[in-house]
Amino acid sequence: MKIAELDKIKLHYRIDGNPDGKPVVFANSLGTDLRLWDAVLPLLPQDNCYIRYDKRGHGLSECTPAPYSMGTLVRDVEQLMDHLNVKDALFVGLSIGGMIAQGLAVKRLDLVRAMVLSNTAAKIGQPEMWQQRIEAIRAGGIASLSDAVMERWFGREFHAKPDMAIWKNMLERQTVEGYIGCSTAISGTDFYTPTSGLRLPTLGIAGSEDGSTPPDLVRETVDLIPGSKFELIRKAGHLPCVENPTHYAQILSSFMTEIGHV
Repeated sequence: MKIAELDKIKLHYRIDGNPDGKPVVFANSLGTDLRLWDAVLPLLPQDNCYIRYDKRGHGLSECTPAPYSMGTLVRDVEQLMDHLNVKDALFVGLSIGGMIAQGLAVKRLDLVRAMVLSNTAAKIGQPEMWQQRIEAIRAGGIASLSDAVMERWFGREFHAKPDMAIWKNMLERQTVEGYIGCSTAISGTDFYTPTSGLRLPTLGIAGSEDGSTPPDLVRETVDLIPGSKFELIRKAGHLPCVENPTHYAQILSSFMTEIGHV
């Protein structure tokens, strides 16, 4: 476990693979920590440098009072990458992590040479929906919404597996302030215009049973970037890297080879 003491935030991060290899940075979803990628990493090319981190208010990173802006979350990982002297990374972002990827690529193209936008969009949901969710969490905690979140996160087949309990526990153990802070950041973000100006290798990944960012929404976003690719993982929900890590790793490895990032 490593903590980067950055400007106004302490972020927990982990480095796997070859520290001198080409960098791949992972940003995970709302309500999860960097363990989201545990099953995928061993299946990827081992000569790369894999960097994971817990975003503000999640996992072992510092939790500051809500609300957060997307600009703040982008600045956090920007500072982390500068701290680690990482440039020209492949940035893999899932859900809010994919929004962070878009924001970082617009701001610092020297840090991001390619993107994987997984189960994400340029705009996710409407402010009214996020406000209702925030009010429900303030009133009853994250556990009050966890069953509904599980329905959106996972496909039907995964619901019968005992591993479901792991992810429900992970969600419920995140901080209320961190969850609300990041929810506010998502609510206030619309990247359609800035993302449409990006020109870099981009891969979109969607799950056919994703209740949070359906495949058409993911495809609509990656189509904003000329030359982008799109892959659909069937029978998976919002976290296909958990439900089908083998297929997810195959898609990611192929993209890395295609863009020369191995």
